[in-house]
Amino acid sequence: MLLLALDTATPAVTAALHDGTRVLAAGDTVDARRHGELLLPTVDRVFAEAGRTLADLTGVVVGVGPGPYTGLRVGLATGTALAAARSVPVHGLCSLDSLAYASGLTEPFVVATDARRREVYWARYEDARHRTGEPEVGRPGELPADILALPALGAGAVQYGEDFPRLLTDAPLHASAAALASLAAERLAAGEELAAPSPLYLRRPDAQVPAGYKVVTPPAPPARDS
Repeated sequence: MLLLALDTATPAVTAALHDGTRVLAAGDTVDARRHGELLLPTVDRVFAEAGRTLADLTGVVVGVGPGPYTGLRVGLATGTALAAARSVPVHGLCSLDSLAYASGLTEPFVVATDARRREVYWARYEDARHRTGEPEVGRPGELPADILALPALGAGAVQYGEDFPRLLTDAPLHASAAALASLAAERLAAGEELAAPSPLYLRRPDAQVPAGYKVVTPPAPPARDS
């Protein structure tokens, strides 16, 4: 196995290679505005560090979010294109799951990442490997009381620390392709079927057509008599 993992659902631009036993190489850069510019150079770097090439690739796993529309689609499009070029399968995993997995926690907790608009993307976990329910988006102060009472990790929890009193400050902030690859390799080895690489946007994109917008087109020329 040679599994390439990518994630651009958070400010981290991250890629990693996994051989089914361990992470061979990983690269992470935190820059929320340069996903498209940084991802492919990061992929090239991890292949070079691992001493492997695209010809060795047997599968791709992509973080499917939740995350902002623009950043998230960079990783999804890149992962899908690389998989198609090599005729290998491409899988999707929730990006919040990589933060949970990297934490190594064995007790219930919540992962929260920044969703902008003073909101967070969040999900509850029983432990590092098992999520309870689907990811959601909402204002931190309006989340259920039992969720806010849990230990919390992620950049969203840090940003709104006043709402997450049990903040885990030594836990990961952003998605990690190394953790994503390790979790995917573990599940594939167990014979589990991974999800399709379909994005979890959870809400409409920030950029929208203004209300009342009218398309102005020039009038059609008059018909000529034959």
